[in-house]
Amino acid sequence: MTGSGQESFIAAVKPLVDAMGGELVPPDEAGPDDVVLSWEGADAVAVRLPQLADSLDHILAAMERKKGKPLADLDRKAKQEVVRILEARGAFSVRHGVETVASALGVSRFTVYNYLNREKGS
Repeated sequence: MTGSGQESFIAAVKPLVDAMGGELVPPDEAGPDDVVLSWEGADAVAVRLPQLADSLDHILAAMERKKGKPLADLDRKAKQEVVRILEARGAFSVRHGVETVASALGVSRFTVYNYLNREKGS
């Protein structure tokens, strides 16, 4: 296989790996928890997946970039939307997820629980 084909494959998967907070490593440096990706029959690259807590921080940072301002500066309705999105992505199954999200939004844990309960009631 040509090096450029492998490089193109790696370039193609890099945005996905970056979006989920992972890291690309050479396949020969892959650990037992890394996922080795093959391309045209050869190991091309390994993906080191983030720990769930790191992933939540990464998701929050990406949401801030997308919104163009700190999440704490959003209005109440926008914060409720953020909580809805995070719940759909499993953010609150992570240990200290509610506390992490509350801190990022500049609200109390109680407020986050209120937002979550409001969604379940509607």
